Amino acid sequence: MSDIFPYIISAFVGVGLAAATGFRVFLPMFAVSLASYFHWIPANDNFEWLASLPALITTGVATIVEILAYYIPYIDNVLDSISIPLATVAGSVLFASQFMEIGGVSEWALALIAGGGTAATIASGFAGTRVASTATTGGVGNHLVATTETAGASVMSIFALALPVLAFIFAIGLVILVIIYGRKIWNKFRKKAPNLEDADYI
Repeated sequence: MSDIFPYIISAFVGVGLAAATGFRVFLPMFAVSLASYFHWIPANDNFEWLASLPALITTGVATIVEILAYYIPYIDNVLDSISIPLATVAGSVLFASQFMEIGGVSEWALALIAGGGTAATIASGFAGTRVASTATTGGVGNHLVATTETAGASVMSIFALALPVLAFIFAIGLVILVIIYGRKIWNKFRKKAPNLEDADYI
């Protein structure tokens, strides 16, 4: 059991970070880059680039731009159209980055399923929420959605690095919440906004 314990913890960290990318793509990557740069967490040999100063600066700037962009009307909805595939990639990469030895097909398949799947599910849930908010509030409520997403990404990133077991539990809970209640919430908004009758986000 002690032999596989480090892998279990790494998986918990990876899933937590993947969940964070479902809220914001670049903020979790910046968190990992920052933690790796200051040697707070070990850097996987295949992902040493995340611990470099250029990566830290790039992900930091990208994080700021992404956060601010979600407060711009219409731009936020445009970003949502590409957030799911980007979150899937980012979630897979961050999940993989937590394993000291990864490179085979099976390892990357696990990263795509556990990391990418978690990120994509959460990202799709919030993308649908923002579209519904735009239709029912004229975009006024989008700022609240954006703030919630940024806060969620921050909390999940910190928990994933400091309290991975708790982050894993939260991540699983979020995925279940999106799957079970996502369609119900979306259908409720569709009834209030007839122009969304033909939409199918979730």
